[in-house]
Amino acid sequence: MIIQNIPETFTKTKVNKLELFVHDFKMTDDVFKSKVNLSLHMFSFLQKGKKQVHFADSSVAVNGKQSLLIKKGNCIWSELLDNDDIYYCKLFFFSESKLRDFLKKHSQFTPIEEETPSYFIIENDDYIHSYLNSLSTVADSPTIFNENLLSIKFEELMLYLINKYGNEFEIYLQSLISKERSAFKNVIENNVYSNLKVHEIAFLCQMSLSTFKRNFIKEYKTSPGKWLQDKRLRKAKEMLKDGKIKPSDIYLDFGYNNLSNFSAAFKNKFGKSPNLIDS
Repeated sequence: MIIQNIPETFTKTKVNKLELFVHDFKMTDDVFKSKVNLSLHMFSFLQKGKKQVHFADSSVAVNGKQSLLIKKGNCIWSELLDNDDIYYCKLFFFSESKLRDFLKKHSQFTPIEEETPSYFIIENDDYIHSYLNSLSTVADSPTIFNENLLSIKFEELMLYLINKYGNEFEIYLQSLISKERSAFKNVIENNVYSNLKVHEIAFLCQMSLSTFKRNFIKEYKTSPGKWLQDKRLRKAKEMLKDGKIKPSDIYLDFGYNNLSNFSAAFKNKFGKSPNLIDS
């Protein structure tokens, strides 16, 4: 699968020279599980549609009523239409140096060492809607004028979100400049019961598939495919026991493309069809 390098895909400017950048992203078809390398931190202000993102340490899904601040690095996302015939979000990228300058000027906290999630959920409100309209006006301005205004708009947004979410958001901003990274085992075990394939988890570990498999076997003494299948089927069996959930409700959640493949794997593992597990 092709890896999207963002925001390089949207701009001709070299990313190491890019401090702030706004891009209107629109599409008319669903996109499932795109591998993305974010070289800058990014606000994704969702206007229409739904978005699901898998990170090394967690996953999140939002709709048009919510937006995300996403930490730079590798992730896998799906962007889906929702009733309308268009998906639309405004993306606001910012560099680590811009963030450091802002925190040095406005934050009372010192950088934290513990891990925090790779995202922060923002509830869209009247102020956010008004802010996005003003951001569109800035984006249409001449280049030099644009750069100066974007710096002001970036600071405005950050101050508003600190006011709205308090210490929680300020501490999260500090976590973005922390040097800590999720350990190999944490990435794997945070995604055991997701619908991600082995090569997708390897991507979140920032490893090639061959390197990932080699490290996995060294750590777990078995292949990742076999280990994940065993864990996921056992979890599925547990969920099906009380009869309230049907196999058709969960096979996608555990990484199977169709019910037939799930049923065959389940029967091979436990000796009976998943439809009979509660009997």
